[in-house]
Amino acid sequence: MKILLATEKPFAASAVKLIKEQVDNAGYELVLLEKYTDQAQLVDAVKMVDALIVRSDKATKEVIESGKNLKIIVRAGAGFDNVDLAAATEKGIVVMNTPGQNSNAVAELALGMMLMAARNNYSGKSGGELLGKTLGIHAYGNVGKLVAKIGQGFGMKVFAFDPFVAKADIEKDGVTVVDAVEDLYGKSQYLSLHIPANDKTKQSVNYALLNKMPKGAALINTARKEVIHEDEMVKLMHDREDFKYYSDIAPGNADYFKAHFDGRFFFTPKKIGAETSEANVNAGIAAARQIVNFFKSGDKTFQVNKQ
Repeated sequence: MKILLATEKPFAASAVKLIKEQVDNAGYELVLLEKYTDQAQLVDAVKMVDALIVRSDKATKEVIESGKNLKIIVRAGAGFDNVDLAAATEKGIVVMNTPGQNSNAVAELALGMMLMAARNNYSGKSGGELLGKTLGIHAYGNVGKLVAKIGQGFGMKVFAFDPFVAKADIEKDGVTVVDAVEDLYGKSQYLSLHIPANDKTKQSVNYALLNKMPKGAALINTARKEVIHEDEMVKLMHDREDFKYYSDIAPGNADYFKAHFDGRFFFTPKKIGAETSEANVNAGIAAARQIVNFFKSGDKTFQVNKQ
């Protein structure tokens, strides 16, 4: 079996070494495509392999159709919107992600942004503390759970809304469950956003929802920019000079923020939530392990294109 590790932005050398060990120990062959500059290189490289590991690389329909022997694609990370699921499903290719492997990195970034918001972007102006403040978790998955734990360590009172997680499972972590998303925003001085971007959630975080947040509130977005209604966010920032927005990827109207809302926002230059050496190693090894388990025993635990 040949496994292609295709990374325009490569894993750390230490991670590649450990991935190769996983593959070699299983008796398979690892093929590397790193720092490629043209999508055509990926289309060509996938032709003769049985499995594909990607990070943010685009596993498009063209790539998938080129993989004549391709049986599985693993996205090393939680999101998988860079893989054409429909094309993969049509060809009977299993697509997986590696949930949880980047969670701590993203959670720490979220709390770092909260501290930054509390201290006014470290500008020297008098700020506030997280101790005693309310923290809302919108979606209590792997990342949300860790954000709650770290927030509790700062002495924050934590609330969560997630209709897909059992109330008892959230409450056992010492987190208060709210039954409506509007109530979550209404209680949260800091709101940590972890919902995926899909047809139901895109632009769902809008003016009406955000305006329910208390005075001096801050929205922390380490999810996707698409879930924010950007035009309505601008309106809110104009109407409420107390409101702050911190995001792990700049919105489409970032230049407008720079011109009008100085000191009340921060955007990372690219999505960096999972960009730690530890997360890179964890996600890469998990991807290799899942492929080996799939070929050895048919394990499809983390399949995301189930029919």
